[in-house]
Amino acid sequence: MPALKMSFSHQLGRQTAQERLQTRLEKLLDRYGSQVSNLRQSWTDNVLDFGFTTYGFGIQGNVTVEENEVRLDGQIPFAAMMFKGKIEQALREQITKVLA
Repeated sequence: MPALKMSFSHQLGRQTAQERLQTRLEKLLDRYGSQVSNLRQSWTDNVLDFGFTTYGFGIQGNVTVEENEVRLDGQIPFAAMMFKGKIEQALREQITKVLA
């Protein structure tokens, strides 16, 4: 599966950044939850392991929240490669907003 790796700098500190990401994730699930199945999410300290299926595509990975950086490390199926640019753009917009 192709990798999806992104990082975002922030000035919030680890705890605030993690809380904001969790809150945003909950809002997104409320809004788009009907389009997601097989959702798996688990926080261990500052690392969120996740997996879900949307539109028939299985997505998995983790998000690591550090004091000044958030790193997303994921995998998307080969069949979704044509959407990789749009996925990265949407993630960049959402995460940048949350960490502003």
